[in-house]
Amino acid sequence: MSGSVVIAGLGPGAEALVTPEVRAALDAATDVVGYIPYVRRIAPRAGLTLHESDNRVEVDRARHALTLAEGGARVVVVSSGDPGVFAMASAVFEAVEHGAPAWRDLDLRVLPGITAMLAAAARAGAPLGHDFCAINLSDNLKPWTLIERRLRLAAEADFAMAFYNPRSASRPEGFTRTLEILRECCEPGRVMIFARAVSTPEEEIRVVSLAEATPEMADMRTMVIVGSSATRLIPRSGAPLVYTPRSAPA
Repeated sequence: MSGSVVIAGLGPGAEALVTPEVRAALDAATDVVGYIPYVRRIAPRAGLTLHESDNRVEVDRARHALTLAEGGARVVVVSSGDPGVFAMASAVFEAVEHGAPAWRDLDLRVLPGITAMLAAAARAGAPLGHDFCAINLSDNLKPWTLIERRLRLAAEADFAMAFYNPRSASRPEGFTRTLEILRECCEPGRVMIFARAVSTPEEEIRVVSLAEATPEMADMRTMVIVGSSATRLIPRSGAPLVYTPRSAPA
């Protein structure tokens, strides 16, 4: 088959954080498929068709991309951050597994991108310098009971934690409950980072203690990082530095 599907990460927002490999794939594409705000980051040009779709239709979007590629198109499926982290790579492979046998023979590639988690951590210092985990706090695709269990186990295991999709207008109660769980399992002084719209002109980084954190500090553009018990804060003029030593706590 002459068609191909590249699943690419556009990074957290700044064009400077899009990798050269992803730029080259976009330059060679005949079609770009993705969620509306991500597709709108791609400049229109002759020979390129942009296919926007709404949120919560990931597998349908993947099937559309695979169908285009089956017809010979060079398709790039775009995600923010890294496409393999709570994004479109999994949806494409789910569609391949359950779809037309011919899709398995397509040229399929995943191109990594800089995740919001890593961009936020870099802005604050090195809070993910030791063992950490990432948890998506949205219950759109999994039950809240599972999220709560994972939160408790991660806190009890003393991981640093990075939270994706912490709070939206339609589900404000989830992050409120998250803070309650953290306060049950962690000390009040635990370092928290609220990194909103990292690498964009709206970027805002806030470092607070768990005791000071409120639900309103987070929204869907915010990456929340919770330090482990070993995470340190270095005061200085301006924003403090946050890091987790690479040596394990005694």
